[in-house]
Amino acid sequence: MSKTTPARVLIVTTSTPSYERAGYRTGLWLGELTHFWDVIEKEGHHLTVASVDGGQVPIDPESLSTLILAMGGTKKRYEDASFMSILDDTPTLDSIVDVAWDAVYLTGGHGTMFDFPHNPVLAEILVNTFESDGVVSAVCHGPAGFLGATLSDGSALVSGRKVTGFSWPEEKLAGRNKVVPFRLDEALKEEGAKYSKALRPMAEKVVRDGNLVTGQNPMSAEGVGKAVAKLLARRK
Repeated sequence: MSKTTPARVLIVTTSTPSYERAGYRTGLWLGELTHFWDVIEKEGHHLTVASVDGGQVPIDPESLSTLILAMGGTKKRYEDASFMSILDDTPTLDSIVDVAWDAVYLTGGHGTMFDFPHNPVLAEILVNTFESDGVVSAVCHGPAGFLGATLSDGSALVSGRKVTGFSWPEEKLAGRNKVVPFRLDEALKEEGAKYSKALRPMAEKVVRDGNLVTGQNPMSAEGVGKAVAKLLARRK
């Protein structure tokens, strides 16, 4: 258990269940929630899951395949009715925007590409946390939530900062390059981010720049959790 005071950690998920230009279903990539949750819960911190619109969180069906569920203990969580019930009725971002969070974590899944970018409520939560010396983190497509987030000095949240996120080669590998609304890597660069990716698609990559932590893909969610846990352990 953590020797520090338990932190208040917010996990944000998408509310988008499908693509706009194709019939593919999408939503939260479940492992990106469970892998992070397992690390932070072990440290004794308090976790809250909220979604953009509230209510039931859509889950990307591909993240529930037998092979994917077998990775990192996700299957055990998926079989736990008590844990999965957390996703049945989540609070809206609007309802928790005024809460002081020690850390915020943006989960991925392609749904985030539609309802995370330029979301004023999400941006307010991120900026308030970051400027209060809290930890801001994201994995895979989660960094889409950084787009449009502007600090009080007028600069973009990611401007001049090292980040990663789902790469274009990985998008092509997933067969979603023709239906995503934009390229995440290029959009982050346009806001001044110093984007980098692993040499091999789907290899784990975690980037920390101060209190900003990002992971490239589903394989990186646990690593993001560990990096966030270390930052929380440094709190007074």
